[in-house]
Amino acid sequence: MTEFLDRAGLSVDSRLAEFIEARALPGTGIDATKFWADFAALLGRFAPENAALLAKREDLQAQIDAWHEARAGQAHDPQAYQAFLREIGYLVPEPAPFKIGTQNVDPEIATMAGPQLVVPALNARFALNAANARWGSLYDALYGTDALDAPPAKPGGYDPDRGAAVIARAKAFLDEAVPLASGSWADWQGGQLTLADPAQWVGSKPGGILLRHNGLHIELVIDSASAIGKTDPAGIADVVLESALTTIIDLEDSVAAVDGEDKTLGYTNWLGLMRGDLTESFAKGGRAVTRAMEADREWTSPAGEPFVLHGRSVMFVRNVGHLMTTPMIRLPDGSEAPEGLCDAVITALCALHDLKGLGTLTNSRAGSIYIVKPKQHGPEECGFTNRLFDAVEDMLGLPRHTIKVGVMDEERRTSANLAACIHAVKDRIVFINTGFLDRTGDEIHTSMRAGPMIPKGEMKASDWIASYEDRNVRIGLACGLSGKAQIGKGMWAMPDLMRGMLDAKIAHPKSGANTAWVPSPTAATLHALHYHQVDVFARQREIAGEAVPSLDRLLNIPVANGRNWSEAEITRELDNNCQGILGYVVRWIDQGVGCSKVPDIDDVGLMEDRATLRISSQALANWLLHGVCSADQVDAALARMAAKVDAQNAGDPLYEKLTPEGVAYQAARALIFEGVAQPSGYTEPLLHKYRLAKKAG
Repeated sequence: MTEFLDRAGLSVDSRLAEFIEARALPGTGIDATKFWADFAALLGRFAPENAALLAKREDLQAQIDAWHEARAGQAHDPQAYQAFLREIGYLVPEPAPFKIGTQNVDPEIATMAGPQLVVPALNARFALNAANARWGSLYDALYGTDALDAPPAKPGGYDPDRGAAVIARAKAFLDEAVPLASGSWADWQGGQLTLADPAQWVGSKPGGILLRHNGLHIELVIDSASAIGKTDPAGIADVVLESALTTIIDLEDSVAAVDGEDKTLGYTNWLGLMRGDLTESFAKGGRAVTRAMEADREWTSPAGEPFVLHGRSVMFVRNVGHLMTTPMIRLPDGSEAPEGLCDAVITALCALHDLKGLGTLTNSRAGSIYIVKPKQHGPEECGFTNRLFDAVEDMLGLPRHTIKVGVMDEERRTSANLAACIHAVKDRIVFINTGFLDRTGDEIHTSMRAGPMIPKGEMKASDWIASYEDRNVRIGLACGLSGKAQIGKGMWAMPDLMRGMLDAKIAHPKSGANTAWVPSPTAATLHALHYHQVDVFARQREIAGEAVPSLDRLLNIPVANGRNWSEAEITRELDNNCQGILGYVVRWIDQGVGCSKVPDIDDVGLMEDRATLRISSQALANWLLHGVCSADQVDAALARMAAKVDAQNAGDPLYEKLTPEGVAYQAARALIFEGVAQPSGYTEPLLHKYRLAKKAG
C-alpha cells in the first residue's frame, strides 16, 4: 500500500515527499515547510480555475456537436459554421499586430537551427543518449543506416568498401558546406588548410579542426594512427556534426506515468539532468557500461583565444496538459491534484539546481527554465499557463519570465487562434510546434458528428493540414519569433528508414521551421545535414511577408460524406487502426512503456506514443458512430490483429499475449467503443485507469 504523508493539508505520496525534501529542496535555499505551504496555496488557487477551463472545453464541444446534429443531411455551410464558432467564443478576435518580448534565451533555441529530440523522462538511458546527442559521428550515422546510397556493409566486422563509400559521402558534404579554396576534400593531404571562406575555420585543438556553416559546427577528428585515419591521406578519422541542439525530456505523451512511483522516477531523472550527475548502468556486449553526461568541449580560436562549446543538448521538460489529475497528491477535500500544476512546480524546482549552479554541468547559460506545455485549447488556457508560471516564479523566488514556455500547436482551438495564444504568453514563449497526429485526433473529435471522416492515411493530404502547417510558421514569424524562439515541425516516425527521412525531412527547414523532431541521436546527425543545405533564417526572411493561409482552409472539415466504402477498404482501415492500437496499448498497460518502436500492420517499425493512439481510436469511434462499420466488425478486427501483434512480439520475454480477458485488450477496446465520450478524444483517462488496474493486479 502506498503511504501518504500530510504536508500543509495535502496528502502526498511518501516517495514524492521524500524526493522533494531530501533531493530537490536541499541547496535551493527554500525551506521545506514554506515550500509545502506555498504549494498547497498554489493548488488551492489554480485547481478550481483548471477545472473551469476543462468544463468550458466540454461546453463548447457540446454546442459544436449540437450544431452538426441539427444540420445532419445538409450541405456544410463554411460561412455559417465560422460565424457560429465566433458566436460561442471558440474563435476569438485576432490581436493587434505585436512582437514577442522574450529575453534571456539560449542561442540553441533563439538563433540556431537544427534537430530536436523528444525522449521519455522515465528512461534514464534514453534521456542521457539524447542529452549527449548534441554531437554525432557522421561516419557512424552513414555506415550503420540505409541513408547511404551504397551496398550495405558485409557481415563479419568492418567492411572497407562500405567505409570508403561513407568517407566519400562525408567529404562530398564538406565540399558543399565548407569548400576548400581549391580542389576537393577528397584530395586534401593535410597540412595547410585553406578554405574558400577562411571565416569558416573557427577553432583547433590537438587532433581536431573546428569549422562552422549556417551556425552549426563541424569537427574534423584527425588521428592518423586510428583504423580509419590511417587510410585517409589527411588522417581524418571522423566527421562529427553538431546535431541535436535541443532535447525535450518528456513527462507527457511518451511516458506511462500514472502514480507517485512513476512520477517520482521522472522527476528524479529530470533533476539529475539539471544537476549534470545523472548516470545509468547497463549491460552491453557482455560487459557493464555506465553512461553519463558529456562534458563541454574546449577549443582555441585562430587568434589563439580559448573558448568552450556546450557539450549537450539544451533541455526542455514537457509537462502534462491541463486535463489529468494525479493520485500522488490529494487536496484537502480528498480530490486528486491537477497533474499539470504539480509538474509546473516540481520541474521548475528541479531546474533551480541548474540556475543556481548546484550541480556539475550547466543546461541554460542564459538563466532560463524551459517548459513545453502541450494540449492547450485556445488563448484562455495559454493565459492560465502564463499566470501559473508567474505564481511558480513567485513561489521559488525567481525573476518574472525566468520560466519560458513552449506552446504545442496541436489542438484545433489553438491553431485556429494561434496569434492570440502566442500573445497570451508573449513575454515567455520560446517554442511553437505542429503535431500532426494530436492535431488530427482533435480534428476528428471536434467534428465527430459532422460525418464520417476520411481514412487516416488520407489525412496528410487534406487541405486543412497544409493550411495548419503553413499558418504555424507564418503566424510565428509575424509575431516575431525569428531570432527569439523555435518554430518547430513534427516527428519522422520511422527510425529504420533514414534514407526516406533524408529525402522528405528537408521540407521542414525549407518551410522556415528552425527545428524539427527526429526519433534517435543517429537521425539527429543525419537531419543536421538538412540545416547545412538550407539557411533557415534566410528562408524565414524570404517568407516573412507572405500571407497567412486563410482560416477557411484550416476549418475545412475532412469528412467523407457520400463516399461508398468497399468491404476491402473498411477491413483494411479497421485492421490498420486496431493493429496500431493493440501494438501500442499492450506495452503501455502491461509493461509501462509509453513510447517505443512498434511494428505497424506492414511490419515497419514506427515510433508510437499517445498521439498516434489518439488518432487511431478516434478514427474508429467516428466510423462506428456514423455506421461505416459495425461493432462486430471492430471486434473481429481486434481479434485478428491481436494474433498479429502477438506474433510481432514473440521475441519479447516480458510480453503477455493479448486475450479478451486481459487488461490491455480491454483497454484497447474501451479506447474505441468509449472514444466518442472521451474528453477531447484523449486516451489518458482510459490508459491510466487500466494501467493502475494492471499495477494493482
